[in-house]
Amino acid sequence: MIKKLRSLFAGRQDQPAPQTAVPAGERVYAVGDIHGRLDLFEAMIERIEADDAARGPAQTTVILLGDLVDRGPDSAGVIRTAQAWARTRTVRVLAGNHEEMFLGAFRRDDTLRHFLRHGGRETLLSYMDYDAYERTTIEELRALMPQVVPAGDVAFMEAMEDRIRIGDYLFVHAGIRPGVAIEDQQVADLRWIRGEFIQDRTARDFAVVHGHTITEMAEVTPLRIGIDTGAYASGRLTAIGLEGTARWLLTAEAPAAPPA
Repeated sequence: MIKKLRSLFAGRQDQPAPQTAVPAGERVYAVGDIHGRLDLFEAMIERIEADDAARGPAQTTVILLGDLVDRGPDSAGVIRTAQAWARTRTVRVLAGNHEEMFLGAFRRDDTLRHFLRHGGRETLLSYMDYDAYERTTIEELRALMPQVVPAGDVAFMEAMEDRIRIGDYLFVHAGIRPGVAIEDQQVADLRWIRGEFIQDRTARDFAVVHGHTITEMAEVTPLRIGIDTGAYASGRLTAIGLEGTARWLLTAEAPAAPPA
């Protein structure tokens, strides 16, 4: 369920971020959890490309914050599109907990069961026929997965990063363990942590940009930027742009359903 929290970012204008900056000449866009919403991802690509062009020359990096797959209807299309986009510009991708589950499902039946309960069913149905899926046992399904999921998609997920540092910004999927140095952070925390990180108010000399924890609107504070707006359910995919000390939000939203 999406938590109804007030956005901590006022308006759409660029906002200064004291003591946190992207290196001169660079521009960064970070995109929140896509979760199989190819329609919103394609719209966000258009938004970012247009925004980047309008702002003039820069060394631009796009970071996808993980959880590209599960829950939404076209995880296969999202993975395919992310790979295609990365062939045209610098796109770096973080591994989320859902990519972790997906990859683990190839190796263990119990992980596959867990994966299917948390959106993996929709992911596999984006790769295979519904009737074929329904006819399989867990053991048969796991044996079938390497045949229906392209090896290139698996390799793409296996190559995803766990953390990215650019200037005064650290990009991770879920967050960081308070009190632990960046180089000592555990992968499990980077992909799964929630409450301890969200509630932490410890001062630090960098800002963390993350997804994983769903809020109704982006949460943008000096030292923590959360941009998972629950795209698979809300129909709203959020990204943040960073350049110098400026921050700005971009959104891609599904059209409102016509009245009944």
